[in-house]
Amino acid sequence: MATNIGMMDSAYFVGRNEILTWINNRLQLNLSRVEEAASGAVQCQMIDMTYPGAVPMHKVNFDAKTEYDMIQNYKVLQEVFNKLKIDKHIEVNRLVKGRPLDNLEFLQWLKRYCDSVNGGIMNENYDPVERRLKVGKEKSLKGSKSSKSLQANSLYSSASGELAGNNKNIVSKQGKSGAAASSDVRALSKEVTDLKLSVDLLEKERDFYFAKLRDIEILCQTPQVENHPIAVAVKKILYAADAKESALEEAQEYIAQAIDNGEIEEAANDED
Repeated sequence: MATNIGMMDSAYFVGRNEILTWINNRLQLNLSRVEEAASGAVQCQMIDMTYPGAVPMHKVNFDAKTEYDMIQNYKVLQEVFNKLKIDKHIEVNRLVKGRPLDNLEFLQWLKRYCDSVNGGIMNENYDPVERRLKVGKEKSLKGSKSSKSLQANSLYSSASGELAGNNKNIVSKQGKSGAAASSDVRALSKEVTDLKLSVDLLEKERDFYFAKLRDIEILCQTPQVENHPIAVAVKKILYAADAKESALEEAQEYIAQAIDNGEIEEAANDED
């Protein structure tokens, strides 16, 4: 698993938009800037999602505004890292300043690490909103999709009489509707994640084979062999138009003619 990741690793070339999408999809948030995660609460829950139950979420302050409160969150995170034997030192003093680049780099590392553990697949059994609700922190987490419904529940619970009863029914229906919407979001998020993973794998495979073809092309262009019948035949395949299905057949025919004419043997003698 990725713990010590060099600065030239591809993890550090992941853009902030992708990082924010990753956070928002996984934790059902709506962050718009990476520095909004400077408090350390998001990082704590990401690790909690990767290792369910490993983080004492009741100690995480989702409403941390001061550097002191943020530092307490990072202390929790560092303790969990030590417990899980994750070899990563957290630059707390830099992160709590809220500087975009420092927070982006840490989140890039975090994404790479979490992806190395779960293969980039979201834990379907982990409900981030419910997890925050259980520790009583959902109402103060900025950008949470369910914060409005929580405020509504608070208002309705203070009503009385028949109106209160009617409102409770309304809230109940809204809650069911919200649960269904949350389920749909999770399903769509998983689908998007699966598609991104497939695209990444296809791109890596494409780049791998393209690099091989490029090496073959460079070899065939070497002055010593560029006119050799085998090299010429290979280039006929490499440079054939996409729609031309007979490139292999044409190359084989060219080699056969070269053999009949003694060109291959002659070329071999020239090399000697």
